[in-house]
Amino acid sequence: MRVGVIGTGYVGLVAGACFAETGNVVICGDVDAKKIEGLNQGKIPIYEPGLEPLVRGNLADGRLCFTTDVPQVTRESEVIFIAVGTPPDEDGSADLRHVLDVAAAIGDSMNDEKIVVTKSTVPVGTAARVRETIESRTKHPVHVCSNPEFLKEGAALDDFMRPDRVVLGVESPKARQVLEQLYKPFVRTGNPIIFMDIVSAELTKYVANAMLATRISLMNEVARLCDLTGADVDLVRRGVGSDERIGPKFLFPGPGYGGSCFPKDVKALVRTAEEYGYDFKILKAVDGVNLAQKRLFLEKLERHFGPDLSGRTIAVWGLAFKPGTDDMRESPSIVLIEGLLARGAVVHGHDPAAMGSARRIFADRIIYSERDYDALKGADALVVMTDWLEYRSPDFQRMKVLMKTPVIFDARNLYEPARMKELEFTYYPLGREAVS
Repeated sequence: MRVGVIGTGYVGLVAGACFAETGNVVICGDVDAKKIEGLNQGKIPIYEPGLEPLVRGNLADGRLCFTTDVPQVTRESEVIFIAVGTPPDEDGSADLRHVLDVAAAIGDSMNDEKIVVTKSTVPVGTAARVRETIESRTKHPVHVCSNPEFLKEGAALDDFMRPDRVVLGVESPKARQVLEQLYKPFVRTGNPIIFMDIVSAELTKYVANAMLATRISLMNEVARLCDLTGADVDLVRRGVGSDERIGPKFLFPGPGYGGSCFPKDVKALVRTAEEYGYDFKILKAVDGVNLAQKRLFLEKLERHFGPDLSGRTIAVWGLAFKPGTDDMRESPSIVLIEGLLARGAVVHGHDPAAMGSARRIFADRIIYSERDYDALKGADALVVMTDWLEYRSPDFQRMKVLMKTPVIFDARNLYEPARMKELEFTYYPLGREAVS
């Protein structure tokens, strides 16, 4: 099948590479000439395990190419996926300018019947606006569909190649048949392709992310209650997660959720509800809890050291919002580090993948440590913000030698309080017994 993908960000690049891997001829378009030049040389602009060899292999085999000529993508493709960004506006709603600009470009370039699929995360009613835009600029028939993505950064290839489900909002038998054929190789193990109306498909993406964000914020609230009552949030999590009606996923407390999806999508769903005259109280609370959670470990540091951190050196392990990615969008580490700098602290930062992203945010305002232990030299405290595997079993004796004082603030509950006590660390976890 001839497939076009417009937008080579996280979603578009993964989709294009995976469609090519199953034998389709895929052309990906983007207006960023520098990015396209790099992609045609096999250079990947994002950190995603396994993506670079997949792109390189399909480039070499001639099934995948990249271009800045968006009209070419339209002309040469039977199915065209729109995968451009939808950043939040000031009021929290999704900014659809890029999506509608692409729709206009498709309409101006159509040379025959096309199937156009919104892959970007878009609010209810966007597909209708895309159809209206295209049909106003062409006489060729167009089938507009919705196909929300459910990719986890750090596991995107597996999510795309072996999805839990594929959600497709379609309104024509032809679009249903073509898209079912396109996705058939990915669901051979029996996971479903769920066909529905377009509006329901558009809403499904937001509700899925809102549900996961709600679980995270709930457990972060529970962790705060555990701090007050003396309960152990890890034991509470295990007890609750063993209920098969609930399950164990997304029940780990932490410093707040970040990334490109949860913060943006929660706000966008609240805004959509407001446009229809509904006050989405739960999601407003979820968002408020998350904003407060991002400041929690800054508050813990203040309680330990006092509000003035001048002369203090604080090491931060983990800058990306989650392991397996270099993405720092809405990362809790940004709130922490900005707060530390505002209070006069010197910050040593380390992350296995996100050092480049951090430099774009903080420039020379923090010290970048290429090795995790280098960040600990002379540190008054360590804050663990991201649960990368390499942080889970460190050499604690080496840490004590390097640090000025053996104080750990563990926003991910990676270590056991009993062992920290035995090793004579001052240890502040989340919703578990502190050691001093």
